[in-house]
Amino acid sequence: MVRILFLFIALLVTACDMPSPEFRGVTPMRVKIAQSTFDVRVRGTRAEAIRINTEWAPRMAATAPRGVAAIEVVSGCKVRKLRGDQAMMTAHLNCGGPLRPLPVPRPSYLDCGLLDLGDDYADLICEPVYQ
Repeated sequence: MVRILFLFIALLVTACDMPSPEFRGVTPMRVKIAQSTFDVRVRGTRAEAIRINTEWAPRMAATAPRGVAAIEVVSGCKVRKLRGDQAMMTAHLNCGGPLRPLPVPRPSYLDCGLLDLGDDYADLICEPVYQ
């Protein structure tokens, strides 16, 4: 039982730095920016930064600029668009070539409701649904 528990914990810990399928096979570069340490992988005009250190309750507002800096140091390109969370970020890169337009998701507004404010006033509240 102890061996199975040890094996489970070992697998769990090693999965913390697993790249997404798009970046598998790419050797990471380890970069330390301020108190954050990232493994950065670059493939073409996309990059992925995985924060590998522990920080107590980091906010995206604090870790995103560090992730952008780490990606720009490793890739030599400017970050055009960043997505992700405090632990794993992916970026579209601008490396000086012609830029293709990024796909823009077009929302449909299927779920709408009317909020009566009284005195002949109302608000129409619609939640966007991205497909």
